[in-house]
Amino acid sequence: MLSTLRRTPLALATLCTLAGLTLAACSPRQTTATTTSPAASATAATPAPGIDLAGMDTHVAPGDDFYAYANGTWQTTTTIPPDRAGTGVFYTVFEKAEKRLADLVQSLQKQQPAPGTDARRIADYYTAYMDEAGIEARGLTPLQPTLDAVAAINDRKALSAYLGSTLRADVDPINATNYYTENLMGLFVAQGLEDPSKNVGYLLQGGLGMPDREYYLSADKDMAKTRDAYKAYIAALLKQAGDTDAEKKAQAIFDLEMKIAQAHASVVDTQNIHKANNPWPTAEFNTRAPGIDWPAFLKAAQLDTQPVLVVWQPEAIKKLSALVASQPLQTWKDYLRFHALNSHASLLPKAFADLHFGFYGTQLSGTTQQRDRWKRALAATNTALGDAIGQRYVAQYFSPADKAQVEAMVANILAAFRDGIDTLTWMSPQTKAMAKRKAETMKVGVGYPDSWRDYSTLVVKADDALGNADRAALAEYRHQLGKLGKTPDRGEWWMTPQTVNAVNLPLQNAMNFPAAILQPPFFDPKADAAANYGSIGAVIGHEISHGFDNLGAEFDADGRLHNWWTPEDAAHFKAATQKLVQQYDAYEVLPGLHINGQQTLGENIADLAGLQAAYVAYHKALGGKPAPVINGLTGDQRFFIAFAQSWREKQREAALRAQVVGNEHAPGPWRALTVRNLDPWYAAFAVKPGQSLYLAPEARVKIW
Repeated sequence: MLSTLRRTPLALATLCTLAGLTLAACSPRQTTATTTSPAASATAATPAPGIDLAGMDTHVAPGDDFYAYANGTWQTTTTIPPDRAGTGVFYTVFEKAEKRLADLVQSLQKQQPAPGTDARRIADYYTAYMDEAGIEARGLTPLQPTLDAVAAINDRKALSAYLGSTLRADVDPINATNYYTENLMGLFVAQGLEDPSKNVGYLLQGGLGMPDREYYLSADKDMAKTRDAYKAYIAALLKQAGDTDAEKKAQAIFDLEMKIAQAHASVVDTQNIHKANNPWPTAEFNTRAPGIDWPAFLKAAQLDTQPVLVVWQPEAIKKLSALVASQPLQTWKDYLRFHALNSHASLLPKAFADLHFGFYGTQLSGTTQQRDRWKRALAATNTALGDAIGQRYVAQYFSPADKAQVEAMVANILAAFRDGIDTLTWMSPQTKAMAKRKAETMKVGVGYPDSWRDYSTLVVKADDALGNADRAALAEYRHQLGKLGKTPDRGEWWMTPQTVNAVNLPLQNAMNFPAAILQPPFFDPKADAAANYGSIGAVIGHEISHGFDNLGAEFDADGRLHNWWTPEDAAHFKAATQKLVQQYDAYEVLPGLHINGQQTLGENIADLAGLQAAYVAYHKALGGKPAPVINGLTGDQRFFIAFAQSWREKQREAALRAQVVGNEHAPGPWRALTVRNLDPWYAAFAVKPGQSLYLAPEARVKIW
């Protein structure tokens, strides 16, 4: 993934959603094989610079603080909106996409489309969410069937069946690297790690109300305060629902979640694909992970006919199963009642929604004001009916000319990456051949998919916001179940066109670049080639490079988990990546809080290799002509400034802490420092020994 906008455990999926930073995303598959970019075809005329000159602080020496040099004025003059956990370039582009989506959805609402059409589903979903008076009047009634089902649990078998019935396809450990689910477990469906001929189900740990196990286990004083706030929130939500002994129940629920957190694998362990490759025959779950009544769980989850499931965190699943048997049944029922209220709070009366925002919005991300209702309604509608909205989005806002220009850039950068493999002095011919084959067969989608999701069976009612959300989640789950055992769709999209993000798909050896990110300042068809290559070009290079980061390098051209490296090459690659780990470990984001270089390694590799490939492609795109000097800046200077400005970001402290603790992306200001490892950056800005960012040539990390 490119950014935290979409890849998030409640650790960030929920946080970013609450902060308004998440929007569904997508992109198409095939590229146009061309080797020169239209943006570079006419250097005689002076194009628009494509960078924000006013946002720079040229009083800062680039070699001392390149992020401040490129973004310093913007950083000091920008105010984070009260309904946001942070702001930056992604937010700027997101706002444009959000405005477009609002125009699309609200226009459908006014048109009163025919019943049974996607247009009507979109309009009714939005209408139901906006019906605050109706939601207030109905109170807890829409949730009562769920609360009654929890109350009716009378033994371990019934508890296991209920837990299975709540399983949803709400995790993605490979593409979006979303490890979080509020349910006790989550399901991911994709091709097998070792057998790419058919889809299998992957079972992941879950069950926490806070973003990550570190929120429960860390000795940090701010985390301790958050734990106290969480217990108070649990009690307040239960009390609002009419529970007696809310404080006592809240303590018991928190204690259970503490045990769940202690059972969880860490983010770093979860990222280790070899630790995840655990195919378990479903007939053996009772003996491999005793505690849950697995036949009851699997039947309720509609997985009882599956011969095998891949257990991503086997020790965690064993411990979670044991907790089902060892903890009091009433505690589990109180826990499930709380989570039913918590996961639906935004669709319940205002008192519930306000309590939910107070903890997840203010306490966890520092946001002081809840987003406007229409924005929340729009995001919810977009999540439920993403492809239906996406078709309308690309028809109106993404031109064939823009698509062709981006495809040309993709082809250039892929070619630069392939050529770069040939220049690697440390890699054997055998490994090079495999790497080049993988690069040559990558499937690239730009803008939108070739086929769209069918929503014809989804029931959407204009007066049932909570029911709509539950039915949409169930429809997505059934869609994913329908893929099990079948031949994978190598062109499947994992984002919608209106998503401001991009993604690499290791199992498909593919990439998606959604239409929504392909707009200024990331991409401007009228802008200088240096700016386009430094911004969207680096994004493209980033996603290409994910195919060769510490995770992607484990997969071959067919998306099979397969060691295609010689032992010597693998050892060199690991040593180079560890230098990058050490570089990021040294960055202190908040007093005493450092970036975890291992946790962020994949994204840091992709930033580094992607920027290098984009730089080479930019120079090739010039066709041998010199780059123009614009506003006194050379082409190389504009290229690197555009890159740093792509990562401008300002976050509230709570949100920043959450990202460092639970996310695989380093915060933007430190991603901008990738430039330290590229020799041309030193020449472009005359960076010398003694300056803060200077690295001796032998200390600069070079991987691809």
